[in-house]
Amino acid sequence: MPRTIAAGIGLMEYPFRTTAGFWRWVDLCEQGGIDSIWQNDRLVSRTPALECMTALAAIAGRTRRIKFGVNVVAVAMRDPLLLAKQCATIDFLSEGRMLPGFGIGSPRGLEWEAMHLDPATRGRKTDEALEIIARLWKGEHLTYTGKHFQLTNASISPLPAQVNLPMWIGGNSAAAVRRTAKYGTGWQAGSDTPETVGQVIAAIQTAVAAAGRSIDDDHYGAAFAFRFGSASDPGVAKAIERFQTRTGRDASVHFAFGDAGAIVDRIARYVESGASKFVLRPAADGDEDMYAQTKRLAEEVLPRMAERWPRLSKQPG
Repeated sequence: MPRTIAAGIGLMEYPFRTTAGFWRWVDLCEQGGIDSIWQNDRLVSRTPALECMTALAAIAGRTRRIKFGVNVVAVAMRDPLLLAKQCATIDFLSEGRMLPGFGIGSPRGLEWEAMHLDPATRGRKTDEALEIIARLWKGEHLTYTGKHFQLTNASISPLPAQVNLPMWIGGNSAAAVRRTAKYGTGWQAGSDTPETVGQVIAAIQTAVAAAGRSIDDDHYGAAFAFRFGSASDPGVAKAIERFQTRTGRDASVHFAFGDAGAIVDRIARYVESGASKFVLRPAADGDEDMYAQTKRLAEEVLPRMAERWPRLSKQPG
């Protein structure tokens, strides 16, 4: 089937000075044709960061069109029953606009030490949690005995508005590939290069076929930070420093600077690697800077994307 290329917008941190500035930005995304809004998952941080699930609930109440998700929830840090209930509630009240994304969490996260959690178990805990979440979303009265989680006759209601609520999986390791092939309805990259994204998509497609499942070609995503301007612009150094501290990666490889053409060209490299859905994160600081960067994305990049990759059919939910 034809792929639908769509761009959402994400927050790396919380760059706003005021709550009014944040809501003005959300309104711009809603009205400007942005496909979706994405939160990062940070429970412990030295800089401002919204709690992702409550932020999405608030955004759901503010908007009527735009979709929203987390890129990605660190499942091993959370209770799976509560997480399943939160996702179902937000999807139910937003009439089917939730896009849940799940991963194991970065080993560099401050949460492991702060919460006395063992990062070595995060993969196995995530696998158990994803099975629990998927079965609860289907309406099961679930009794489950795992190494990390136990439930007795657990269920949730109301169920998600989307009958098959998407389960996007993050990560680029061999374990993430296996996890996506077993549980995922889509895969969302973090700050990976187009080359890495292409390699992971190919590996997932092979693993999915071997598992006797299928994932739509339309359901592979990529993400990168962008800036209309240059790396030397005021406020950008702070975004670069935070990115490199959090990920240990070179921002010059993972950020896109320049004009609309440069940003669309970066998107095109990912499209050639098999990605269709994008989380674009403004490298900006402060209310006005975030608003200006996002406005240019809506007014300059989205029309070029629509012209280059016209939508041939309605985008899947």
